[in-house]
Amino acid sequence: MPLVALIAATAPGLAGAVPGARAAPTQPGETFTLAWGGDVTPGSAYGLPPANGRDMLAGVSTVLAGADIAAVNLEGTLGLGGVAKCAPRASANCFSFQAPAANAVALGEAGVDIVNVANNHANDYGAIGQALTARALRRNGIAFTGRPGQITTLRLPRATVAFVGFAPYRWASPLRDLGAVRRLVRAAAAQANVVVAFMHAGAEGADKTHTPNHDEVAFGERRGNARAFAHAAVRAGADLVLGSGPHVLRGMEVYRGRLIAYSLGNLAGFHNFGLGGRTAISGVLRVRVGPVGSFAAGTLESLHLLGPGLPAPDPSGAAGRLVSAVSVQDFGRRGVRVAPDGSLAVAALPPPA
Repeated sequence: MPLVALIAATAPGLAGAVPGARAAPTQPGETFTLAWGGDVTPGSAYGLPPANGRDMLAGVSTVLAGADIAAVNLEGTLGLGGVAKCAPRASANCFSFQAPAANAVALGEAGVDIVNVANNHANDYGAIGQALTARALRRNGIAFTGRPGQITTLRLPRATVAFVGFAPYRWASPLRDLGAVRRLVRAAAAQANVVVAFMHAGAEGADKTHTPNHDEVAFGERRGNARAFAHAAVRAGADLVLGSGPHVLRGMEVYRGRLIAYSLGNLAGFHNFGLGGRTAISGVLRVRVGPVGSFAAGTLESLHLLGPGLPAPDPSGAAGRLVSAVSVQDFGRRGVRVAPDGSLAVAALPPPA
């Protein structure tokens, strides 16, 4: 894989953390590519894939492995241990996801370099589950970010990229505290040429494709104002903001020359996600990032989740049409259009720096 090295994973109290390093500046004209693929659950008590999930991401492995860095949102834990958050007679809306540690192998083999663990399922099995997940990921060479205060920095030949992850939960960097968001993003920008901010925000469901400009609530949880978070992160120095949480595709906008993708929906599960209507429409975003972090170009590969919830190319381009429609409706001239070939365009995109 083209990824050179993990420089640092820094956070207060994060086991195995090492000191960070300031990145050398990139040279004019240099770019790199990043692929973002949304929600992945490598298995749980609701369904465990055969062969440790090695076929779950087969339909998108080419685009993931072909990017300089590939990232997904990891829903659930890896490794058998801890106490499930859902009691045996818990609400029908309570789900605890835990897969064997060996299922982490499938992520690496598909080309995933880093996962976001700032989400509602990262603590499904408590602190023990989180520790087992971190160990399984490290053993398979997969970086992660999203713990409170955590900055994970990856180095490429042409750039050093810092990743931070935010969610409205105590086990993640706080999404709803915009002052804390700004401080962590600025700290990340001091360590790297490019900053990528993951956000897990918004209400869930097939009817939640629009991105409102107010706090959203799901299952009694206040899940933040995704627009306010994303704009604050960009103003503080984030170069890409990549979202998850609603389990459906949402719109994209270019804000101050930086791309914000509010949700990529579900990428892969195994009888773990609801797949009715728009929840089965998926995609992989591939972004080319300019030398100072600006949006240079991108594509959205339209996918459809089949069978137990596995991604396959969708020649109809449904994902692109959906993203185009809601992007223009929600963000006007800043909204991203997806052409029939999957390429991204925006009316308000400034000329290259």
